[in-house]
Amino acid sequence: MQSLPTTYQELLSRVTEGGSREIFDPATEELIGLAPTATEADLDRKVQAAREAQVAWAKLSHAERSDYLMKAADAIEATAEPLAELLSREQGKPLNGPNARFEVGGAVAWTRATASFGLEEETLVDDGETRAVLNYRPIGVVGGIGPWNWPMMIAIWQIAPALRMGNTIVVKPSEYTTLSVLALVEVMNTALPEGVLNVVADSADRALGPKMSVHPGFDKLTFTGSTATGKKIAASAADSLKRLTLELGGNDAGIVLDDADPKSIAEGLFWGAFINTGQTCAALKRLYVPDSLYDAVCEELTAVAQNMPMGVGVEEQNVLGPLQNKAQYDIVADLVQKAKDGGGRVLLGGTPDETAPGFFYPTTLIADLDKDNPLVVEEQFGPALPIIRYSSLEEALEEANRLDVGLGASVWSPNLERAREVAAQMQAGTVWINKHGAIDPRIPFGGIKQSGYGLEFGVEGLKHMGVPHVICE
Repeated sequence: MQSLPTTYQELLSRVTEGGSREIFDPATEELIGLAPTATEADLDRKVQAAREAQVAWAKLSHAERSDYLMKAADAIEATAEPLAELLSREQGKPLNGPNARFEVGGAVAWTRATASFGLEEETLVDDGETRAVLNYRPIGVVGGIGPWNWPMMIAIWQIAPALRMGNTIVVKPSEYTTLSVLALVEVMNTALPEGVLNVVADSADRALGPKMSVHPGFDKLTFTGSTATGKKIAASAADSLKRLTLELGGNDAGIVLDDADPKSIAEGLFWGAFINTGQTCAALKRLYVPDSLYDAVCEELTAVAQNMPMGVGVEEQNVLGPLQNKAQYDIVADLVQKAKDGGGRVLLGGTPDETAPGFFYPTTLIADLDKDNPLVVEEQFGPALPIIRYSSLEEALEEANRLDVGLGASVWSPNLERAREVAAQMQAGTVWINKHGAIDPRIPFGGIKQSGYGLEFGVEGLKHMGVPHVICE
């Protein structure tokens, strides 16, 4: 195993060695380096290495595997600044704010938390005549297919519980953020046994993802990405009945109740919507506000948003960055234009500077939209938030629940009892009160409807990386 890299340039040189595919900074459009690409034969070799390593890895105790994970977390922490710089340059997110340094720190925290969870044998029945116990065993080899929005953090969500449960894993990063995940794996593998954690770098034609879903060497796949791709994975994995965890798209609704204080909730609303410049599956994407507070919420939210600097990620003052790629920029621009064409009132933003380099779309708030406007009913996945007026709570709940996705949602009120009553009526895997998107490694997370199935995080997340095994006597 190699020693840890100590600088950004050393880390970059390791992950671009032998590379051929150009990777550009989405903020400056400058070349970062050349990413390697893998073939189907490379995938086969990685899967075989994982399968060979899994036998010995599974024989280790939970405590021994946790100790390895703790050492891997230490390695990430020791390389935090080079990792954050690479992430900022490749993904576009700024170093500061809830962005690149935050993401690397989250990778450390999630790895340590996952290593610390206990998973004890459960006694199901013990009545003197029958005794039955439940344990969870490793599945085998896991395939992890990751997205470009939180590439390191989500890779850890796949890697840490898979390894903790005695599986080995092959991860495939997005072609947009290949270098970030290659670097993360490079660092972690300085602390892990050979073959336990493997990575394949896809080509621009994204050929390896479909091959993973039908590959006989995988016993489980875990995927974070769009609903459309998740459906394809589920269909192609059906023949082998691979176990799946699918964390798919969302269009999260937030409901402000009529007793909320607009000024006190404005910053929480902003970061709920604009964390990672809006490129987050469980970000606040539709905000419903009662008539009585509508103008005040619009005013306070605009006041917060207009003071958040956007720019090149490695410039320390910025907390918002570009869209990660041109395709996503075009989606956001199209939806904002449809909102404007549909009579929406632009409170902030809405007009990008198309002469400047990078995929920057300005922080955009749009009021007075019809409930069926595309910016309301389609996931924007970027820095544009529609603010929708409602007259009755029943109306707000109906609108919040009517879409076919259900990842997260939120309720905003100082009256916790009332907020809980409303939260219980919202159709989402997680409903937050007076915050949005505040995930925690101890708390299970997953979607309903077409936002996917399976759970991540906490002890329940560990169970989803194992197979139940009952012994009855």
